[in-house]
Amino acid sequence: MGEFTLEEINETLDVNVRAPFLASQAAIRHLTKGGRIINIGSTVATRMPRTTGSLYATSKAALVGMTKGMARDLGPHGITVNMVNPGPTRTGMLAPDGSEVAEAIRSFMATKEFAHPNDIAGLVAYVASPASQFVTGALLNIDGGYTV
Repeated sequence: MGEFTLEEINETLDVNVRAPFLASQAAIRHLTKGGRIINIGSTVATRMPRTTGSLYATSKAALVGMTKGMARDLGPHGITVNMVNPGPTRTGMLAPDGSEVAEAIRSFMATKEFAHPNDIAGLVAYVASPASQFVTGALLNIDGGYTV
């Protein structure tokens, strides 16, 4: 486990837990039946195959409980709450292609390909659509088989 300062812990929890909670709280005041809350998590909320990720994984795991709790609380009002969990995605957080770290991550994947942000956006668009009205409290992995 890495050494983390209190400042690093607070910053990670502020961004990944407190901000989504407060944003949801603010949004609820304006949502009506058919409203959607979509939390963006990470596959590391439920699977951490490498070292030094405990703080980030902790913050994303907290979103699991928040998502499920809010889904239960808001369901009677016709509001769904779900969590989209991207796996390895081509963003600034992913190690450069060809690096030892990227290849290690790829070795865990069924497809051996990293997602593009548009792949994630497509799932978010579905969860936001009327077609997903019966989906709530779900953790939706989009990860190229990283968690299988």
